Amino acid sequence: MTTLERHGDVFVLDIGDTENRFHPDWIVAVNGALDEVVKASPAALVTTATGKFFSNGLDLEWLGANPDRFQEYVVSVHDLFARVLSLPLITVAALQGHTFAAGAMLSLAHDFRVMRADRGFWCLPEVDIEIPFSRGMSALIQSRLTPQTAHEAMTTGRRYGGEDAVRAGIVDRAVAEDQVRSTAMEIAAASAGKAGPTLSTIKERMYASALATLRDGRDPLG
Repeated sequence: MTTLERHGDVFVLDIGDTENRFHPDWIVAVNGALDEVVKASPAALVTTATGKFFSNGLDLEWLGANPDRFQEYVVSVHDLFARVLSLPLITVAALQGHTFAAGAMLSLAHDFRVMRADRGFWCLPEVDIEIPFSRGMSALIQSRLTPQTAHEAMTTGRRYGGEDAVRAGIVDRAVAEDQVRSTAMEIAAASAGKAGPTLSTIKERMYASALATLRDGRDPLG
């Protein structure tokens, strides 16, 4: 279950306390929360979760039961990535637990990332589970990571701990478990006043290619 709280100019979106997989209902709930956030100004957003996982990615069980809705589903995931990437406010992902696959991609769609230093992994395991990245996913990852890190993460499925993720440029900070959310909130609060159309335009132009690919709903794997 997702929850949204406001602390001054910072909204904290908790995306759940399970594996927080991208079930269609979960995607609707997250978008509903984002609708509330963008109505406020000035504002900034921290996205986090509760428990062992930030997110374990796509809901493969649901996909297996609904193969006829595959393209519709992937388009909805792409749309969520594009929306977060281009939000007209500063966003920070507070990664308190395992951040895998589409969950890792969602973290990359945020402006900044804070990760727990002592436990938990950030990982793109698609090469190991034999599910290729969609064109939109590839574009998002390559727009947010250096070529060297994107290549390693995408082709080897390496699991990055907090300090490794900082060195690779995947996350901005690795801190103690009890400091993940508060550090993310401090980063967000410091830039809440930057929200607005100028920031939106900067993001749209900075990530124009990735956003165009994510928003192309024709064939997500083509």
